Amino acid sequence: MKQILKSVALMCIISLSVACNNANKQQTENTTAKAASSQNLELDGAVGKLKAVLQVPELKDGETCPLVILMHGVFSNKDFPIISKLANELQQKGIASIRFDFNGHGESDGAFKDMTVPLEVKDALAVYQYCKTLDFVSNISLLGHSQGGVVTSLVGGELKDAIKSVVLLAPAAVMEDQTNAGMMMGVKFDPNNIPESISVFNHTVGREYLSTCQTLNIYENAANYEGPVCLIHGRADQVVPYSYSEKYDQIYKNSTLHIMEGETHLFDQDMLTAAHTAVDFIVKQTAN
Repeated sequence: MKQILKSVALMCIISLSVACNNANKQQTENTTAKAASSQNLELDGAVGKLKAVLQVPELKDGETCPLVILMHGVFSNKDFPIISKLANELQQKGIASIRFDFNGHGESDGAFKDMTVPLEVKDALAVYQYCKTLDFVSNISLLGHSQGGVVTSLVGGELKDAIKSVVLLAPAAVMEDQTNAGMMMGVKFDPNNIPESISVFNHTVGREYLSTCQTLNIYENAANYEGPVCLIHGRADQVVPYSYSEKYDQIYKNSTLHIMEGETHLFDQDMLTAAHTAVDFIVKQTAN
């Protein structure tokens, strides 16, 4: 009888052990991390389809992470060196990103001649609305270079506290002053009688672009954003003087300005430092 009881007890112990192992296995399976990924997307923009790339870090089931919308400058695209560099750096830090070609640029729909800053703002807002549908996104930040920096500041001013943080790399607020003075990157025109188009760096720039640049009210609209802002600008920038970032720093309530000695508009002298400055700022702000 005792032998039978011992056998029954042993079987119970074995069954309990198997059940525990199965439970632990099930728990492990439920928390399995999804590998970091990069996905090509096609989104609806202001004038057609926008080509985009969504990069997501390794995440466990149900885990969330911050996301940054990355915006390139004029004559550029989503794979501009510092933009793609930032996407990779953010992913390594556990932060997702989405970068896209504005209308009239890269692989996105639209003619470059018909591109305007207000249309780019609409593109960015469309991308933002898409990002809001992603269940793994905990908060959204914005980052832009050059003209993309201006767009970023305008979108931040419109969305206000819906945006966690903002990073501006050599923001081209000079465009408003230049177009009112009848100039774009060295090409002159009559600001009171704007031609149908001008040629700048072998690109046809349309009248609508030039006329809308004159009335953007960049700083006034950007100042509506009161969250944390990081400004990064090269002292040797010959396209957009760093004084334009100094002006941003004056109008923002919560900004930090980094002037990089010897750095150009393209951040091709010390891209790593520029990228690390931006990423470290975003990591700090989005962790809260």
